[in-house]
Amino acid sequence: MIRNVLFIWLSITIVVSFSCKNGSNSGNHQIILTNTSDVKLTDKPVIIKRQDLPYSKDSQLFPLITSSNGDTIQAQLDDTDHDKKWDELFFVIDLSPKEEKTLSLAWTSSPIKYENRSHVRFGVRQTKESHVAPAMSDTFYADQLPGVIGYQHYQTDGPTWENDKVGFRQYLDGRNSIDVFGKTVSYMTPDSVGIGKDGYTENNYSVMKDWGTDILAVANSVGIGGISLMIKDSLARLGVTEQDSINNVDSTIFRIQSNGPVRSIMNFSYKGWKPLDRNLSVEQTTSIWPGMYAFKNTVSIDHLQGDEQLLIGLANSNTAKKPTELILNDQWVALLTHDKQSINKTWYLGMALILPKDVYQGYIEAPKQGRVSNTFLGRLKIRNHQPISYYAVACWELTDPQFSKADYFTNYVRNMVDQMTAEVKVKIQ
Repeated sequence: MIRNVLFIWLSITIVVSFSCKNGSNSGNHQIILTNTSDVKLTDKPVIIKRQDLPYSKDSQLFPLITSSNGDTIQAQLDDTDHDKKWDELFFVIDLSPKEEKTLSLAWTSSPIKYENRSHVRFGVRQTKESHVAPAMSDTFYADQLPGVIGYQHYQTDGPTWENDKVGFRQYLDGRNSIDVFGKTVSYMTPDSVGIGKDGYTENNYSVMKDWGTDILAVANSVGIGGISLMIKDSLARLGVTEQDSINNVDSTIFRIQSNGPVRSIMNFSYKGWKPLDRNLSVEQTTSIWPGMYAFKNTVSIDHLQGDEQLLIGLANSNTAKKPTELILNDQWVALLTHDKQSINKTWYLGMALILPKDVYQGYIEAPKQGRVSNTFLGRLKIRNHQPISYYAVACWELTDPQFSKADYFTNYVRNMVDQMTAEVKVKIQ
């Protein structure tokens, strides 16, 4: 059980030591980073807990991190335990193999404004007559399905999150599948995406724009990284399809926990999910940071009866090829597909699920028809209230033309896992 909890942090392997007086916030301190691996690290995430930092509990200060040549390192403070106080300092760093790098840490009275390298876009249209307005949270109830109320409640059908490489969106409108925004630029896509000239919700993102386009053929799959359950021998979808009029989730509570500049975090709480004879609660935390063609999901479920498997989806609407199954190391296994599986089979799109090896139990293919269809499903052993973390990867040939080659895509996934598992030691003095 303890091993499952550790999956949350496997992507950010950090050993923190410090030789400072806790509670001090005066003067500069040093953060010394050491790449203990032979892997070149690019945008490697670093998390330092609040209690490990020279910071007064009563202060309202903000970090200023600089390199040895005076460059400012983008950093942010995140509240991950929902107590309205930050508990983590987060930034990303490049390190050569075995390199030691010393950064300077100071505290300022006002936050530093950075250009976003990650971002969440979320807009809500409260009534059929109202315009879309940005929001930090919303609750979606079982009787609010678009086909029932007669309009789309959410901009881009739900939240969109992105970094400098790729974007994703989740259908918060009861379907709960996850789509891909292919990007041709590194800047964040406009917040107006998904809003028509009249201020209402509009699908204006499925045609090519200067930033890219919506590219995945989702249909009735759960998209890329969406979840379902196997209960005995039955597939159980979290939510419904576009054709349904009754939701099987009483309420879905969405909240933006952190919105950039270098890490964006969202929380999804599904209350009263009733697959078959069950009444379950699901917690999902989704995060993204720069440099990777992927996002991270952490999922836990309450009130399981012990005969369930967690299923992680990989849409196969536009490919007849079976997925490639790769054992990457003693921690991770991957399911990969590579084909012209974008909408209308126009471009090559490599997709992968990076799944924890010690709970991985193979994969199945969903039927071509039904509430869960056109999907490869990774099967994971799950225990009640025990979180499982995994990654969903999407690499589009218009972002990098080399992704049209299957071997190049596979090597990217291998390198990503090497980067995830590389250990960086952190010393604060």
